[in-house]
Amino acid sequence: MNQKLYLLAVLILPLMAFAQQKDVRSTLEIYNIDTDEREIVLSEEAHFEAPNWSRDGSFLVLNQKGKLYKVDLKTNVKTLINTDFADRCNNDHGISFDGKWLAISHQAESEPVNGESIKKGSRIYVLPIEGGIPKAVTPKVPSYWHGWSPDGKRLAYCAERNGEYDVYTISIDGGEETRLTTEEGLDDGPEYSPDGKTIFYNSMASGKMEIWQMDVDGSNKKQLTNDAYSNWFAHPSPDGEYLVLISYHQDQGSAHPAMKDVSLRLMNLSDGSIKTLCSFTGGQGTINVPSWAPDGNHFAFVSYEYIKK
Repeated sequence: MNQKLYLLAVLILPLMAFAQQKDVRSTLEIYNIDTDEREIVLSEEAHFEAPNWSRDGSFLVLNQKGKLYKVDLKTNVKTLINTDFADRCNNDHGISFDGKWLAISHQAESEPVNGESIKKGSRIYVLPIEGGIPKAVTPKVPSYWHGWSPDGKRLAYCAERNGEYDVYTISIDGGEETRLTTEEGLDDGPEYSPDGKTIFYNSMASGKMEIWQMDVDGSNKKQLTNDAYSNWFAHPSPDGEYLVLISYHQDQGSAHPAMKDVSLRLMNLSDGSIKTLCSFTGGQGTINVPSWAPDGNHFAFVSYEYIKK
Protein backbone atom coordinates (compact mmCIF):
# COMPACT_ATOMS: atom_id res chain seq x y z
CA MET A 1 0.00 0.00 0.00
CA ASN A 2 1.03 3.62 -0.36
CA GLN A 3 1.72 4.26 3.31
CA LYS A 4 3.13 7.74 2.73
CA LEU A 5 -0.02 8.77 0.88
CA TYR A 6 -2.25 7.55 3.70
CA LEU A 7 -0.15 9.33 6.31
CA LEU A 8 -0.60 12.49 4.26
CA ALA A 9 -4.35 12.04 4.41
CA VAL A 10 -4.74 11.27 8.10
CA LEU A 11 -2.01 13.44 9.58
CA ILE A 12 -0.75 16.23 7.32
CA LEU A 13 -4.00 17.26 5.66
CA PRO A 14 -5.89 17.89 8.93
CA LEU A 15 -2.98 20.02 10.13
CA MET A 16 -3.07 21.93 6.85
CA ALA A 17 -6.78 22.50 7.43
CA PHE A 18 -6.01 23.95 10.86
CA ALA A 19 -3.43 26.24 9.30
CA GLN A 20 -5.87 27.63 6.75
CA GLN A 21 -8.88 28.03 9.03
CA LYS A 22 -9.32 31.69 8.15
CA ASP A 23 -9.72 30.74 4.49
CA VAL A 24 -12.39 28.04 5.02
CA ARG A 25 -16.04 28.12 6.01
CA SER A 26 -17.34 24.97 7.72
CA THR A 27 -21.08 24.34 7.71
CA LEU A 28 -22.68 21.77 9.99
CA GLU A 29 -25.76 20.39 8.26
CA ILE A 30 -28.56 17.89 8.80
CA TYR A 31 -29.94 15.82 5.94
CA ASN A 32 -33.57 14.69 6.08
CA ILE A 33 -33.98 11.30 4.37
CA ASP A 34 -37.76 11.66 4.05
CA THR A 35 -37.79 15.10 2.40
CA ASP A 36 -34.29 15.18 0.83
CA GLU A 37 -33.77 18.58 2.43
CA ARG A 38 -30.64 20.03 4.05
CA GLU A 39 -30.81 22.16 7.19
CA ILE A 40 -27.93 24.33 8.40
CA VAL A 41 -27.18 24.03 12.11
CA LEU A 42 -23.96 26.02 12.42
CA SER A 43 -21.64 27.85 10.02
CA GLU A 44 -18.28 29.40 10.92
CA GLU A 45 -15.30 30.92 9.16
CA ALA A 46 -13.18 28.22 10.79
CA HIS A 47 -12.45 24.54 10.39
CA PHE A 48 -14.43 21.89 12.29
CA GLU A 49 -15.16 18.26 11.52
CA ALA A 50 -16.94 14.96 12.01
CA PRO A 51 -20.31 15.28 13.78
CA ASN A 52 -21.70 12.51 16.00
CA TRP A 53 -25.38 12.51 16.97
CA SER A 54 -26.15 11.94 20.66
CA ARG A 55 -28.25 8.88 21.51
CA ASP A 56 -31.01 11.03 23.00
CA GLY A 57 -31.05 13.21 19.87
CA SER A 58 -30.38 16.46 21.73
CA PHE A 59 -26.88 17.41 20.56
CA LEU A 60 -24.06 16.80 18.11
CA VAL A 61 -20.36 16.29 18.93
CA LEU A 62 -17.64 17.64 16.65
CA ASN A 63 -13.91 18.32 16.80
CA GLN A 64 -12.16 21.65 16.21
CA LYS A 65 -8.49 22.59 16.69
CA GLY A 66 -7.82 19.48 18.76
CA LYS A 67 -10.81 20.00 21.07
CA LEU A 68 -14.27 18.40 21.18
CA TYR A 69 -17.51 20.38 21.38
CA LYS A 70 -21.22 19.76 21.88
CA VAL A 71 -23.67 21.60 19.64
CA ASP A 72 -27.11 21.88 21.26
CA LEU A 73 -29.78 21.20 18.63
CA LYS A 74 -32.35 23.48 20.28
CA THR A 75 -30.12 26.54 20.57
CA ASN A 76 -27.34 25.65 18.05
CA VAL A 77 -24.89 26.82 20.74
CA LYS A 78 -21.45 25.16 20.77
CA THR A 79 -19.82 24.37 24.13
CA LEU A 80 -16.47 22.76 24.99
CA ILE A 81 -16.33 19.17 26.28
CA ASN A 82 -13.79 18.66 29.06
CA THR A 83 -11.25 16.14 27.75
CA ASP A 84 -8.55 17.07 30.30
CA PHE A 85 -5.07 16.39 28.82
CA ALA A 86 -6.49 15.24 25.45
CA ASP A 87 -6.17 18.49 23.51
CA ARG A 88 -5.00 17.07 20.17
CA CYS A 89 -8.11 15.09 19.23
CA ASN A 90 -8.57 14.22 15.55
CA ASN A 91 -11.81 13.49 13.72
CA ASP A 92 -12.20 9.88 14.90
CA HIS A 93 -14.56 10.03 17.89
CA GLY A 94 -17.97 8.63 18.80
CA ILE A 95 -20.65 7.90 21.37
CA SER A 96 -21.45 4.48 22.84
CA PHE A 97 -24.84 2.91 22.08
CA ASP A 98 -26.00 3.53 25.66
CA GLY A 99 -25.07 7.21 25.31
CA LYS A 100 -22.84 7.21 28.40
CA TRP A 101 -19.34 7.14 26.91
CA LEU A 102 -17.28 8.93 24.33
CA ALA A 103 -14.39 7.31 22.45
CA ILE A 104 -11.71 9.68 21.16
CA SER A 105 -8.49 9.47 19.15
CA HIS A 106 -5.92 11.80 20.71
CA GLN A 107 -2.49 12.54 19.25
CA ALA A 108 -0.65 11.61 22.44
CA GLU A 109 2.50 13.42 23.43
CA SER A 110 4.01 11.93 26.58
CA GLU A 111 1.37 10.98 29.17
CA PRO A 112 1.98 7.55 30.73
CA VAL A 113 -0.22 4.51 30.09
CA ASN A 114 -0.42 1.98 32.92
CA GLY A 115 2.56 3.67 34.53
CA GLU A 116 4.80 3.27 31.48
CA SER A 117 6.03 5.89 29.04
CA ILE A 118 4.52 5.62 25.57
CA LYS A 119 5.32 6.53 22.00
CA LYS A 120 3.79 9.60 20.42
CA GLY A 121 0.88 9.05 18.04
CA SER A 122 -2.88 8.71 17.77
CA ARG A 123 -4.20 6.62 20.64
CA ILE A 124 -7.76 5.60 21.56
CA TYR A 125 -9.28 6.69 24.87
CA VAL A 126 -12.73 6.64 26.46
CA LEU A 127 -14.30 9.13 28.85
CA PRO A 128 -17.79 9.94 30.17
CA ILE A 129 -19.99 11.73 27.65
CA GLU A 130 -20.28 14.73 29.99
CA GLY A 131 -16.47 15.01 30.03
CA GLY A 132 -13.68 13.87 32.32
CA ILE A 133 -10.22 12.29 32.33
CA PRO A 134 -9.72 10.00 29.32
CA LYS A 135 -8.69 6.39 29.93
CA ALA A 136 -6.39 4.76 27.38
CA VAL A 137 -7.78 1.59 25.81
CA THR A 138 -4.60 0.56 23.99
CA PRO A 139 -1.01 1.78 24.35
CA LYS A 140 -0.30 1.07 20.68
CA VAL A 141 0.04 3.85 18.08
CA PRO A 142 -1.20 4.90 15.67
CA SER A 143 -4.81 3.83 16.30
CA TYR A 144 -7.92 5.62 15.02
CA TRP A 145 -11.32 4.82 16.56
CA HIS A 146 -14.34 4.24 14.31
CA GLY A 147 -16.97 2.05 15.99
CA TRP A 148 -18.57 0.86 19.23
CA SER A 149 -20.10 -2.61 19.44
CA PRO A 150 -23.81 -2.33 20.34
CA ASP A 151 -23.22 -4.02 23.71
CA GLY A 152 -20.49 -1.48 24.52
CA LYS A 153 -17.89 -4.19 25.14
CA ARG A 154 -15.60 -3.70 22.11
CA LEU A 155 -14.20 -0.94 19.91
CA ALA A 156 -13.39 -1.17 16.20
CA TYR A 157 -10.59 0.90 14.75
CA CYS A 158 -8.02 1.38 12.02
CA ALA A 159 -4.40 0.94 13.08
CA GLU A 160 -0.96 0.80 11.52
CA ARG A 161 1.12 -2.16 12.62
CA ASN A 162 4.37 -3.08 10.85
CA GLY A 163 3.68 -0.80 7.90
CA GLU A 164 0.12 -1.98 7.16
CA TYR A 165 -3.15 -0.23 8.03
CA ASP A 166 -5.80 -2.78 8.99
CA VAL A 167 -9.04 -3.12 10.94
CA TYR A 168 -8.79 -4.20 14.56
CA THR A 169 -11.10 -4.64 17.52
CA ILE A 170 -10.32 -4.56 21.23
CA SER A 171 -12.13 -4.95 24.54
CA ILE A 172 -13.21 -1.70 26.16
CA ASP A 173 -11.08 -2.85 29.10
CA GLY A 174 -7.98 -3.10 26.91
CA GLY A 175 -5.87 -6.23 26.54
CA GLU A 176 -4.89 -7.90 23.28
CA GLU A 177 -6.22 -6.44 20.05
CA THR A 178 -7.76 -8.64 17.35
CA ARG A 179 -6.73 -8.11 13.73
CA LEU A 180 -9.63 -8.60 11.30
CA THR A 181 -8.12 -7.68 7.90
CA THR A 182 -4.87 -8.91 6.40
CA GLU A 183 -5.18 -7.94 2.73
CA GLU A 184 -2.48 -5.71 1.28
CA GLY A 185 -3.55 -2.07 1.18
CA LEU A 186 -5.47 0.27 3.44
CA ASP A 187 -8.51 -0.98 5.39
CA ASP A 188 -10.27 1.79 7.33
CA GLY A 189 -13.50 3.15 8.80
CA PRO A 190 -14.86 0.03 10.58
CA GLU A 191 -18.32 0.33 12.10
CA TYR A 192 -20.61 -2.27 13.68
CA SER A 193 -24.08 -2.96 12.36
CA PRO A 194 -26.88 -2.25 14.88
CA ASP A 195 -27.37 -5.97 15.50
CA GLY A 196 -23.66 -6.41 16.25
CA LYS A 197 -23.20 -9.18 13.68
CA THR A 198 -21.44 -7.25 10.90
CA ILE A 199 -18.66 -4.69 10.48
CA PHE A 200 -18.77 -2.30 7.53
CA TYR A 201 -15.49 -0.76 6.37
CA ASN A 202 -13.72 0.71 3.35
CA SER A 203 -10.81 -1.09 1.72
CA MET A 204 -8.29 -1.03 -1.13
CA ALA A 205 -8.46 -4.82 -1.39
CA SER A 206 -9.95 -4.67 -4.90
CA GLY A 207 -7.36 -2.16 -6.11
CA LYS A 208 -9.42 0.97 -5.40
CA MET A 209 -11.30 2.30 -2.39
CA GLU A 210 -14.67 0.55 -2.01
CA ILE A 211 -17.12 -0.33 0.77
CA TRP A 212 -16.95 -3.84 2.24
CA GLN A 213 -18.59 -5.83 4.99
CA MET A 214 -17.47 -8.78 7.12
CA ASP A 215 -18.60 -10.77 10.12
CA VAL A 216 -17.34 -9.44 13.45
CA ASP A 217 -14.69 -12.18 13.58
CA GLY A 218 -13.28 -11.06 10.21
CA SER A 219 -14.83 -13.87 8.14
CA ASN A 220 -17.16 -13.69 5.11
CA LYS A 221 -15.72 -10.52 3.58
CA LYS A 222 -17.90 -9.08 0.82
CA GLN A 223 -17.41 -6.07 -1.44
CA LEU A 224 -20.52 -3.85 -1.56
CA THR A 225 -19.61 -1.06 -4.00
CA ASN A 226 -17.90 -1.18 -7.38
CA ASP A 227 -18.25 2.01 -9.37
CA ALA A 228 -16.40 5.07 -10.65
CA TYR A 229 -16.27 6.72 -7.22
CA SER A 230 -13.74 6.49 -4.42
CA ASN A 231 -15.97 5.33 -1.55
CA TRP A 232 -15.34 5.91 2.16
CA PHE A 233 -16.87 5.74 5.65
CA ALA A 234 -20.10 3.76 5.36
CA HIS A 235 -22.41 4.31 8.35
CA PRO A 236 -25.39 1.97 8.92
CA SER A 237 -28.75 3.49 9.79
CA PRO A 238 -30.22 2.65 13.23
CA ASP A 239 -32.60 0.11 11.69
CA GLY A 240 -29.76 -1.54 9.75
CA GLU A 241 -31.48 -1.08 6.39
CA TYR A 242 -29.23 1.57 4.83
CA LEU A 243 -25.67 2.83 4.63
CA VAL A 244 -24.79 6.47 4.13
CA LEU A 245 -21.33 6.89 2.61
CA ILE A 246 -19.12 9.61 1.16
CA SER A 247 -17.97 9.24 -2.44
CA TYR A 248 -15.18 11.21 -4.09
CA HIS A 249 -15.94 12.06 -7.71
CA GLN A 250 -12.29 11.46 -8.65
CA ASP A 251 -10.21 8.46 -7.59
CA GLN A 252 -8.06 9.43 -4.58
CA GLY A 253 -6.13 6.19 -4.21
CA SER A 254 -5.65 5.48 -0.49
CA ALA A 255 -6.20 9.10 0.52
CA HIS A 256 -9.31 10.94 1.72
CA PRO A 257 -8.27 14.60 1.32
CA ALA A 258 -10.28 17.69 2.21
CA MET A 259 -11.83 20.25 -0.15
CA LYS A 260 -12.75 17.89 -2.99
CA ASP A 261 -15.90 17.30 -5.05
CA VAL A 262 -17.86 14.68 -3.14
CA SER A 263 -21.35 13.23 -2.85
CA LEU A 264 -23.19 11.66 0.05
CA ARG A 265 -24.96 8.52 -1.12
CA LEU A 266 -27.48 6.12 0.41
CA MET A 267 -27.20 2.38 -0.13
CA ASN A 268 -30.19 0.09 0.36
CA LEU A 269 -28.70 -3.04 1.92
CA SER A 270 -31.59 -5.25 0.85
CA ASP A 271 -30.98 -4.80 -2.89
CA GLY A 272 -27.64 -2.95 -3.14
CA SER A 273 -29.11 0.06 -4.93
CA ILE A 274 -27.43 3.42 -4.31
CA LYS A 275 -29.03 6.86 -4.41
CA THR A 276 -27.10 10.14 -4.56
CA LEU A 277 -28.41 12.51 -1.89
CA CYS A 278 -26.34 15.66 -2.33
CA SER A 279 -23.03 16.92 -3.72
CA PHE A 280 -20.71 19.65 -2.46
CA THR A 281 -17.10 20.45 -1.49
CA GLY A 282 -15.93 18.17 1.30
CA GLY A 283 -14.05 14.97 2.09
CA GLN A 284 -11.79 14.80 5.14
CA GLY A 285 -13.95 15.89 8.08
CA THR A 286 -17.33 15.63 6.33
CA ILE A 287 -18.65 12.34 7.71
CA ASN A 288 -15.70 10.39 9.10
CA VAL A 289 -17.69 8.97 12.02
CA PRO A 290 -21.23 7.71 12.86
CA SER A 291 -23.70 10.58 12.54
CA TRP A 292 -27.21 9.14 12.18
CA ALA A 293 -29.96 10.58 14.35
CA PRO A 294 -31.71 8.07 16.65
CA ASP A 295 -34.88 8.37 14.54
CA GLY A 296 -33.08 7.03 11.47
CA ASN A 297 -34.53 9.80 9.29
CA HIS A 298 -31.68 12.29 9.62
CA PHE A 299 -27.89 12.36 9.68
CA ALA A 300 -25.36 15.14 10.21
CA PHE A 301 -22.38 16.12 8.07
CA VAL A 302 -20.04 19.04 7.36
CA SER A 303 -19.63 20.83 4.04
CA TYR A 304 -16.85 23.30 3.25
CA GLU A 305 -16.07 26.26 1.05
CA TYR A 306 -13.07 28.48 0.51
CA ILE A 307 -13.54 32.05 1.64
CA LYS A 308 -12.40 34.61 -0.91
CA LYS A 309 -10.49 37.46 0.68
